[in-house]
Amino acid sequence: MTGMDWLMLFLGAAAGAVSLTLLSLAARGFYIGVEDEHVALVTSFGKLVAKYEKPGLVFHPSKWLPWVKVDQVSRARDFRVIHDLHLNDARGTTVVVDLWLELRIVDAEKALFAVEDWDKATQNLVLHAAMTILGSRDFQEILDDRSELGSKLQRDVSAETERWGVKVDQVFVRHVALLPEVSRQVFGTVAARLERARAVLVEQGRLDVAQLEADTSHRVASLVAEAKSQYPLAVGRALEQLKRQPAVFEAYNALYELAQVRGSRTVAFRGFEGRPLRALDVAMLPDTQPQVGRTG
Repeated sequence: MTGMDWLMLFLGAAAGAVSLTLLSLAARGFYIGVEDEHVALVTSFGKLVAKYEKPGLVFHPSKWLPWVKVDQVSRARDFRVIHDLHLNDARGTTVVVDLWLELRIVDAEKALFAVEDWDKATQNLVLHAAMTILGSRDFQEILDDRSELGSKLQRDVSAETERWGVKVDQVFVRHVALLPEVSRQVFGTVAARLERARAVLVEQGRLDVAQLEADTSHRVASLVAEAKSQYPLAVGRALEQLKRQPAVFEAYNALYELAQVRGSRTVAFRGFEGRPLRALDVAMLPDTQPQVGRTG
């Protein structure tokens, strides 16, 4: 092949590639691609003229016209997070919360035509509802009832957003916090309450211990008194047993009488049996104590 033949071949290939490209571009001007979980809305001069929901390529001959516009609206589940929402609770304390939204478009036509910007309108609606609902609770209630408050927010905004073709499935209240200076005040209040509670517990414990000791002493005294009251009864039963043996009983009485005599305070006299002992007789008794230091 000559050089001219190679040149003609090259020019033919280039022309074919350009033609295919132009044909592809021209075809794209007549076809609309619909993605999965999307709806293609075709408007002409701002008026809806066609809606395509089935995924794939759809032939639409007027697509290439400049006044024809194609909007792809996703119907997939989506999420929005509203960070650092500042609001005042029922006591006027500034609370900082994050809101997490789970939503989806259920009517593409309403989402496109019923509201100018459904995303911004939905977030503004949620913010207003959050300030109203959370503002009626104090910080502790917001912290404890986040699930309940999230469900209440979802019910409150759903009726309004459904008019826009938007379905809010769930709302979560997350990251409930206080401003740093408010946190320090709250922590100081909590510490004071804990200290008061500790003092109350200590005092109550002291009173309980004193009451327990008093009850124990009373019980011990009752048991001791009961035991002492049983002693005479036991002695009486023992004496009844002794009376059945007269000799033993008389010996016991004799021993008992001797046991009542204190040797250190008792003086025994002999030789005065049968007559009373007078004080004069005692004075005339001879001195039997040894004399110390006397000589004969």
